[in-house]
Amino acid sequence: MLGGRAVLVSTASTIFFFGALALIVALSPGAQLVGERFLSIEDLVQSLRGTETSPSVLGAFWLNVRIFLVAEVVILVFALLIAIVRSIPGPVFFPFRLVAIGYVDFFRGVPLILLIYMIGFGVPGLGLQFFSNQTPVVYGTVALILVYSAYVAEVYRAGIDSVHESQVAAARSLGLTRWQSLRFVVLPQAIRRVIPPLLNDFIGLQKDTALISVLGPIEAARAAFIYSAENFNYAPYIVASLLFVLVTIPLARFTDRLIARDRARRAATGGVR
Repeated sequence: MLGGRAVLVSTASTIFFFGALALIVALSPGAQLVGERFLSIEDLVQSLRGTETSPSVLGAFWLNVRIFLVAEVVILVFALLIAIVRSIPGPVFFPFRLVAIGYVDFFRGVPLILLIYMIGFGVPGLGLQFFSNQTPVVYGTVALILVYSAYVAEVYRAGIDSVHESQVAAARSLGLTRWQSLRFVVLPQAIRRVIPPLLNDFIGLQKDTALISVLGPIEAARAAFIYSAENFNYAPYIVASLLFVLVTIPLARFTDRLIARDRARRAATGGVR
């Protein structure tokens, strides 16, 4: 009975909240104009499909997906390398740790949009035979990799630091070298622990692929801008936003599921992973 009452109360409060919100929007002075500019069915469909003079927002969105998939793979490997270098003990490796720390501090501090501009317009101006002849998509993807690798490296490092030193000592006592202990004992546990925050970072990465449009590639955001500029209508921005949401929401729910499963496993084992 208490469970049924809770369901009724939550349902009623949800209906009241969204109903009040819809009423406020519908009764606002500019509701009709906003509806025509943002929610025109004709413009929503046309921008999704594309016209003779403007690209399809859906077709352009596949460029965002390809950039995301390529960047994600490179970031996972590169960031792990940075985290390992930063975690190597000993005075001999101090210069390498210093470089890793400097890399993380710099690329976490530089706004992504500024880095995209610097790489996208600066590297071609260097006149280098290979590096200056790439497409804007490549330059934008490199900027994403550099910035997000710094964030993901810190996530990896947190996972590595969460593994107690006693486990490393036990592995060393069994005859494993420091590198073998890192590979077979520390990293498997660390990576498993940081999967949920990694997925959260990749949700942000998927959205930030839209920033590459400042270099000119026709991805979802650029396609929406082209249609909007030609037809003086903002419906394609709604279409592009929904496409991003359709990708990010499943990732978010999958992250929540992993967190809940990890919490349940820890509760069942008394907090021991």
